[in-house]
Amino acid sequence: MTDEDDAAGVRRIWSALGLPGIVDVHTHFMPKSVMDKVWNYFDSAGPLVGRHWPITYRADESRRVEMLRRFGVRGFTALVYPHKPQMAAWLNQWAVQFARSTPDCLATATFYPEPDAADYVEAAIRDGARVFKAHIQVGRYQPNDPLLDRVWGLIEDARVPVVIHCGSGPVPGEYTGPEPIRRLLRRYPRLRLIVAHMGMPEYAEFLDVCERAADVRLDTTMAFTPFVEEQMPFPTAQLPRLRHFGDRILFGSDYPNIPYRYSDAMRWLTELPGIDDDWLRAVFYENAATLFFPSKEGTRR
Repeated sequence: MTDEDDAAGVRRIWSALGLPGIVDVHTHFMPKSVMDKVWNYFDSAGPLVGRHWPITYRADESRRVEMLRRFGVRGFTALVYPHKPQMAAWLNQWAVQFARSTPDCLATATFYPEPDAADYVEAAIRDGARVFKAHIQVGRYQPNDPLLDRVWGLIEDARVPVVIHCGSGPVPGEYTGPEPIRRLLRRYPRLRLIVAHMGMPEYAEFLDVCERAADVRLDTTMAFTPFVEEQMPFPTAQLPRLRHFGDRILFGSDYPNIPYRYSDAMRWLTELPGIDDDWLRAVFYENAATLFFPSKEGTRR
């Protein structure tokens, strides 16, 4: 498939639903040195990846931004994440500059359990951060680490959503899984968490979390694709709940780090059993637009 075919396929899906485009809450833009290391890690099938994982959209930054715009993505993220101390503040400085030069990118920030975390998180919020990224698997940290107490409080009070990779896929981590998130939400019940990858493979458990916490959402990133289904299939018995929580599910792609085409990721969602156009409209655009652009684009009309 050519890039033109890919872009045409994406536009065909959202146009047929009567949408003005899509919002993708799970895309990655990073400093080049970091992105190169991430791609090298995927190329080597590192232990946190666990399998062959080709990068479909390996291109320079401007080309990757241009491709999203050709798809009709009206809002996207630059999900950065640290894997060690003294990295998050630098990533935040890069991300705020990227957002300023890329108006369709939601200003993104991150954090790590370290003594100055609350200071740079407070600065990021002051600088206009619209979304945070937390990666429990890569960061190998306990989300309830005392060093993050003030961080979570600041984010909860600011009502800034957090895309959080806390499920145990593709490879379990020491602190992944639903229980640390349940404990976190007991302490900070108003956190606007967006559980990445539908919480795979603990799909049912994270739907339970969603059911009990009104501000918790899930993103579709890589879930329901053949690449994931062959190892971590979404349980058929949970499909009715998937439909029920249609207003709490947001489209995410993991672009550019996906081993298939963007249009295919969207198409596989349209083929889910029992899913209707209203659900698709909400997931591809309306839910995220309501969350991130409430005064401007909360609905498609």
